[in-house]
Amino acid sequence: MKPDRSLLIPGLAVLACVCAGALAYRWSLEAQLAGQQRAATQRLAFAAQSLESLLHRNEALPALLALDGGVGAALRRPDAANLRAANAFLGQAAALADVEAAYLMDTRGLTIAASNWELGTSFVGQNYRFRPYFESAMAGQTGRFYGVGATTGKPGYFIAAPLPAGAPAQGVVAVKMSLDAFEAALSAGGDTVLLADREGVVFLSTEADWRYRTLAPLGPGVRARLEGAQQYGSHALLPLDHGRGTRPADGTAVRLRRAGQERDFLLAARDVGPLGWQMLLLVDQNPARQEALVAGLAGGLCAALLLGLALYQRLDQQGQAERRASAARLQAAHGMLESQIARRTADLTEANTALQGRVRDLQHAEHILRGTRDAAVQAGKLAVLGQMAAGMSHELNQPLAALQTLSDNAIALDRQGRREDVAENLQLIGQLAARMGRIVRQLKSFVRKEAPVLRACSVRDALDHALMLLAPRCTAVRARIDVQEFSPGLCVRADATRLEQVLVNLLRNGLDAVQDRPVREVRFACVVDGDGSGGTVRLRVSDTGGGIAPEARERLFEPFFTTKAGEGLGLGLAVSRIIVEGMGGTLAAADLPQGGAEFTVALPLAHPDT
Repeated sequence: MKPDRSLLIPGLAVLACVCAGALAYRWSLEAQLAGQQRAATQRLAFAAQSLESLLHRNEALPALLALDGGVGAALRRPDAANLRAANAFLGQAAALADVEAAYLMDTRGLTIAASNWELGTSFVGQNYRFRPYFESAMAGQTGRFYGVGATTGKPGYFIAAPLPAGAPAQGVVAVKMSLDAFEAALSAGGDTVLLADREGVVFLSTEADWRYRTLAPLGPGVRARLEGAQQYGSHALLPLDHGRGTRPADGTAVRLRRAGQERDFLLAARDVGPLGWQMLLLVDQNPARQEALVAGLAGGLCAALLLGLALYQRLDQQGQAERRASAARLQAAHGMLESQIARRTADLTEANTALQGRVRDLQHAEHILRGTRDAAVQAGKLAVLGQMAAGMSHELNQPLAALQTLSDNAIALDRQGRREDVAENLQLIGQLAARMGRIVRQLKSFVRKEAPVLRACSVRDALDHALMLLAPRCTAVRARIDVQEFSPGLCVRADATRLEQVLVNLLRNGLDAVQDRPVREVRFACVVDGDGSGGTVRLRVSDTGGGIAPEARERLFEPFFTTKAGEGLGLGLAVSRIIVEGMGGTLAAADLPQGGAEFTVALPLAHPDT
């Protein structure tokens, strides 16, 4: 397959622009870095000369102070007068020479006079025998040392000289110079400068975080020597993480973290001072790289401009041809899209018509289902009422017979003029009539066919009505219904009449199950799970019967299925499940471990005012 020339030419053009930009970036970066190196070397030489001048300025000061006769007298006879004169002399000398302190030590290293004798951080009484500058001075040489003050905690440069051989007594005179002003001048210059000792410990830096760090890890012997001289106090002397395991040399590149960011620096180094110090100037390479990047981008853009002008005409010609071809394809696609839209519109119209027909069919089926369900519920009521008819007849016959007897007695008593007995009989007649009225009203309410209305329904009221209807059945089978205590104000979200129907069905089934058992007891209990709007009330009806037969467990809630030979229509449990599920609840059945069956109705908890 031949390569596509229309793609090959732009690709070569891009490659040429990239190469031109890369070359321009490299040339510019090399020139920038070389210029930075030269400028850094010049600035470093100037800073080193300034430091050399500062150190040499007071090089001879300790030896000159040692020539004073008062110093030798204080060493020979350290009484109050001689010490006071020595303190005054050293104080004047320190002020005139602009040094931090000047002090006199005996051959044991004990300071007996100092320029700061009246300050809280006075050197008087301090022993500095452990300092290297004292050892060098006692050996007859000029002692030089930089370190953190053992008394003041402030760093400084120490110079020490012995008293001359003809002095009244031997000892050492030392001065301490502060390099803080020199460090501040370096910081004001804007350069990043480090000053390290011969071991590579950075003791002066324009970056505070790099002070008392090392250019390379310290050996155990070096670290022990520094700790013995207490040169840097309690500082940990951790190495700077500059990407190298050894001390970096002049002209190398290092990477250090400054202001929370990793930066690349070009390092310029120069030896300075009599103690083998090294001054390092770090030049940030980011500005050079940014300028080189700008140069590279400019070179790439220039190359791109030249190539763009050359390719413009060719691309314009190709663009015109492609636009004509695209217009033709767009026209064809437009016609195809219009035809597809017309077909899809027709299909959607047909599907919409069919969907409307299905909706009507579903609404009709839903209407039939609702009517069938209500009819089943009503049939269940009538079936239960038919089963209770004989008991209710007996329940009504007793009051009727009593009414007849009481009315006859009232007539006879009235003829005898026994008005009080007549009033008592009439009161009994009224109570019997009220009782019959309650029974009749409850029957009318139970069999009334009404649309279900879900609201807060009292469990206590529904249970009392069910117990009233089932009282004749309890008497007939000689059983008792045990109601465990629960809150009188407990309510569930349900329809009161239908809840009563469910309780009648479940309690009557329990009475039927225990009619031939030695222990004839049906139990009713309420359990509340949770609280608030999300709570659930479980109504449990259990009995002491024989439990649920295994072959009947799967078909227990099927319509017209019954285990009572010749009794009932088999609608009670099926209708009860339909009613409970219609109220947003569940109806479940289970065998009890101790024998008997338990039916549980779970309904949402409700508050009386909802």
